[in-house]
Amino acid sequence: MTAPKAVERSRATLDLDAFWNWLVLHPNCVIRAGSADALLCDDENFHWQFVSEENTLLIAQLVYGKRLVGEILIDRDRVAYVQSFQGEHENEYVFELISETERERTAAWVFVMSHGLDDDPQESAHATPSLVH
Repeated sequence: MTAPKAVERSRATLDLDAFWNWLVLHPNCVIRAGSADALLCDDENFHWQFVSEENTLLIAQLVYGKRLVGEILIDRDRVAYVQSFQGEHENEYVFELISETERERTAAWVFVMSHGLDDDPQESAHATPSLVH
């Protein structure tokens, strides 16, 4: 008996700044975000805030009211590019912030969104932005 073939998902790459600028406009579309050290999961009572500090640090914060639940610190200098692909579930789109060295390539940070870049509900003629975002 042979093992089933793994389905290769199409992967697109983009610049960190392009991804971050898009992400800032879609805080209500984040399902979860994390790194090797932390995983933050969205909840209907939480909201996301995104901060850029100077030119080197990006911060994704999960907030309950005015109380910080958790935050992910992203070292801009460590991100070579962002790769995206369809997640395992129908409405999950994964964005991996890739860190590269001479020896290895790793997804140092990840954001799972409810839609992809091309599936932007705000750009759809049939979507009501106030209901989506």
